[in-house]
Amino acid sequence: MTVMLLTEMAPPPGAQEVAGLRATARAARRGALVALTASIALLTTVQLLADRAATREQTLPLAVLSLALFVAALPVMAITQYVWGTRARLVRRRERELYAAPRSGRLRPLTRLAVAACWTVTLLLGWTVPRLFRDAALPAFADALSWAAEALSVVSVAAGVLFLLWWARDAAGMLARALRSGGSPGDPWDPGAGTRPGAGAALWTGAAVAVVALLGARAHLWEPATGVVYALLTAALVCGVVTDE
Repeated sequence: MTVMLLTEMAPPPGAQEVAGLRATARAARRGALVALTASIALLTTVQLLADRAATREQTLPLAVLSLALFVAALPVMAITQYVWGTRARLVRRRERELYAAPRSGRLRPLTRLAVAACWTVTLLLGWTVPRLFRDAALPAFADALSWAAEALSVVSVAAGVLFLLWWARDAAGMLARALRSGGSPGDPWDPGAGTRPGAGAALWTGAAVAVVALLGARAHLWEPATGVVYALLTAALVCGVVTDE
């Protein structure tokens, strides 16, 4: 009888609004993860190809492309992650208003650490760009880029320290709230995490494995053939783009 009543009743306006907010937050999360995956995969692949270039003439266009990708990746990652965070906060605020407590979000601290690690990897890849221009016989430009990389490293270290302080405070607050509250009672009209959660998780896992393999090659942990490098890049981009959450 209870199930029949729930299926026959129209969802309350608050539940519909929360479901819509959650859907937009999921879309923002997907966009941020796609930008993160594509940035690291493309930057790593281009630098791998530049390292394997036989002549200075072949290295130069790849060095320029690597610099362009790095310069473009930073604002794209920042904007998409800002949108993701903003929409996630809207969801939590509305859940708190309706249910007196948002969803537990137990994995949120781990997710933030993972995103911070991806930022670290991206910056480390960017700091190797000056060496590519040095290999392309442009020492003056490489020296200018090295100076900019040093300035960026100082800013990055300061930002990293601030992030760790904020992360520790937020994680402690989440733990305290979890101990005081049992969490959100849930919403029977909530469509859930997605239409194909299993497929989405598998595709994101594939993208992550491909990116880690590319990073391993960039760190000279293994030496894949150039065709394998292109295949890993294609796998990372396809798995990220076709993911349907």
